[in-house]
Amino acid sequence: MTTPTALGIDEARTRLHELTVIDVRTPGEYAGGHLPGALNIPLDQIRRALPDIRQAAARGDVLVVCASGARSENACRTLAAHGVASATLSGGTAAWAAEGNELQRPEGASRATWSMERQVRFTAGTLVLVGLLLGFLVHPAFLLVSAVIAGGLVFSALTDTCGMAAMLARLPHNRPRSADLGAPPAPLRDR
Repeated sequence: MTTPTALGIDEARTRLHELTVIDVRTPGEYAGGHLPGALNIPLDQIRRALPDIRQAAARGDVLVVCASGARSENACRTLAAHGVASATLSGGTAAWAAEGNELQRPEGASRATWSMERQVRFTAGTLVLVGLLLGFLVHPAFLLVSAVIAGGLVFSALTDTCGMAAMLARLPHNRPRSADLGAPPAPLRDR
C-alpha cells in the first residue's frame, strides 16, 4: 500500500479556506478540539459517508485529519480504494496545536476530553497495574492479565492497529449520539 499524500502544517493553514477538512477521530476527541471548520466523520463511518465525501472531493481538495496521522492515513487509503483523492495533515491535530494554531471546540464542550491515545495508555497502564497487584497479592495467575496487555501493546506497535482503541471508541463518551450520525454528511453537500 502506498502512503497517502501529506500536507504540512503551513500549507494546510494557508489553504484551510479551500479545503474540505474531515476529522476521523471519535466524537469525544473531536469535541476536545479540532481544526477550524473540520467535519467529524469517525473512521468507522467513512464508508457510510462516501457518497457525500465524493461530492465534496469533486468540488475541491479533501484533507483528512486525526490526532497524529495514523487514522487519517487509514481513512485516505479507504477513500482511495473508492476513487476519492485525499491528503492527510502531517502530524495531525497534535502538530497543528503544537505550532500554535487554533483548535475549535463545539459550544459547551469540555476541554477535559482525553485523546484516544491517552485513553489507551491509561487503560493499558491500569490493567497492567491491577494484574501485577492481584498477581502478587491474590494469585499468580493474575499476572497473565499484565502479560496479555503487554503482548497486545507489542502487537499494536508492530501492526499499527489498536484493538484497545477500537473497544474504547465504543464507550458512550466516544460515540456520537444517534442523531449526530446522520449530521456530518449534510455539511459536505454545502461546501
